[in-house]
Amino acid sequence: MNTSNIGWQSYSLDRYAHDLVAQRKDEDSEVLNQVHKMRSTVAFGLERFWGEQHRLDGAKAAYWKAMWHTLAKILQDAGIALPNDATNLWEFNREHRKIALAVLTQLCDCAIWWTQRYK
Repeated sequence: MNTSNIGWQSYSLDRYAHDLVAQRKDEDSEVLNQVHKMRSTVAFGLERFWGEQHRLDGAKAAYWKAMWHTLAKILQDAGIALPNDATNLWEFNREHRKIALAVLTQLCDCAIWWTQRYK
């Protein structure tokens, strides 16, 4: 797929973010605040973000995993298959990687807004 000709699409990022946060709004603040850590981890790349769901335990890990699967769904709707393992992430198409990071950044920003809204 040639991604250079894709027009702007919202892909319902705000709705997805809302749903992720709303499912956890009654969790303790440590779990809910994981989204702030998610947003800062984006700067370190997809591999680091993906790995956090395996490093953490319980509800925190589940939140990271849900965010990753949501990102994968959004990208799939855009015609991009997001790898779900470290080896294939290292070999992920460079242009698709840029798109994935941009979408993940915005998804996390939306989730932060909803987190603040529910506090």
